Amino acid sequence: MDEYQVVVVGAGPTGMMLAAELTLVGIDVVVLERRETFSLESARSKGLHARTLEVLDQRGVVERFLEAGTAAQVQGFGGIRLDIIDFPTRYNHGLALPQSQFEPLLAEWLDELDVRILRGREVTGISQADTSVAVSLADATTIRAQYVVGCDGGRSTIRKLAGIDFVGWDASTRWITGEVEMERTPEFGLRGGGGIGPAQDGRIGVTLTLPTVEDINEPTLEDLREALIRVDGNDYGVHSPHWLSTFTDTTRQATTYRKGRVLIAGDAAHVHAPLGGQGLNIGVQDAVNLGWKLAQVITGTSPEELLDTYTAERHPVAARVLQNTMAQRALTAGDDRTTALRAILSETITMDEPRKHLAGMISGLDVTYDLGEGHPLLGRRIPDLDLHTETETIRLYSLLHNARPILLNLEPADTRIDLTAWIERGLQYIDAIVSDGWELPVIGDVPPPSAVFIRPDGHVAWVENSNNDDLKQALTTWLGPPG
Repeated sequence: MDEYQVVVVGAGPTGMMLAAELTLVGIDVVVLERRETFSLESARSKGLHARTLEVLDQRGVVERFLEAGTAAQVQGFGGIRLDIIDFPTRYNHGLALPQSQFEPLLAEWLDELDVRILRGREVTGISQADTSVAVSLADATTIRAQYVVGCDGGRSTIRKLAGIDFVGWDASTRWITGEVEMERTPEFGLRGGGGIGPAQDGRIGVTLTLPTVEDINEPTLEDLREALIRVDGNDYGVHSPHWLSTFTDTTRQATTYRKGRVLIAGDAAHVHAPLGGQGLNIGVQDAVNLGWKLAQVITGTSPEELLDTYTAERHPVAARVLQNTMAQRALTAGDDRTTALRAILSETITMDEPRKHLAGMISGLDVTYDLGEGHPLLGRRIPDLDLHTETETIRLYSLLHNARPILLNLEPADTRIDLTAWIERGLQYIDAIVSDGWELPVIGDVPPPSAVFIRPDGHVAWVENSNNDDLKQALTTWLGPPG
């Protein structure tokens, strides 16, 4: 029986990102994927938001994605465009990069990290014991691991096998989507609950509502032709589909992201209508929140209770995405009353505060974990500061490439607690000064701190005050007790 420290089920964006995170900190991980190859469906996700670009920058791989995509503004709220050009981040934009291109680029990174992805492996059962989980596969083999993480989509086998409830709202609408060729080019734009526009390699992308919410396992060209005729009265000589698929506005969230030694992330933990292009992005960010925590528990650095902070921090983030996608869905109904509402909202979003609020939410730049009262930075992502040390100027995010935490001292060295135990575990202690950069999206300028403790996921877990016991508590909470 093969044994690993972690089995990740699902080689989509969330699963591959989690595998990379675990590998960076020395965890032995394998990824099991039912599919034999990558998804061809570019409409599964059409791009990356600013916070995801920051996360990839924190791991030193963002350039390969930037080179493959096209900078673009945030997709918008209910089809109303949002602009973040004035947001204080190196990525004051999104990136148009379909999932069909994003997945292979992630896989190339995993190859460089020597991560094993076993394709054509379908999980049929899991059995938890005190110290391990046995994973049964359709080919009658079994793999054992200390932990299993289900990143296997909205119909997650792992979530179902673990007995985790998936609560929410059933579908009210089904869409058909695909990339096709046409004899006559239609007018590009929104209609029929979706829209028509240019796609890859000269093809035309179509997303339109269907008359039923019933599941269509294998949508056909005829289904798409009927949708075009229903909306435009013309099928434009549609032919040669590159791919076809359907999706709904089903909105559900797992009640917990962990049950014993089984965890879930990405679409396995939350599904919603793909409005605002948030699903892939929050899945990748789930992985970055979970990876270092799981690694520390496996190595015995931190107690198992650290894993409880994964649900505590990421569940509210997804709950807010579910809420905003349901609100956006209400704006796409297409009747006269909805059109009037959209007109009013379009005027409102041109105002600075509403725009910043919604754009911060959609882009992921305003995510704040509840780490208590204090400095405005606490619980938020650290800006990518230019740090000036005695010998060089470096970007802060470059210090996060290996997923190692940072204690950043920004004033002349003073007497602190003994950091030896945590430095031996990978804590980086950096003396530096910052010329500027203490500005956050949505809330603006914040008071410059004298020192901050930054977790491996780039979120601030402690800001200097007069009580060094607080620093010891923060280090113990997130990096384990000094003994």
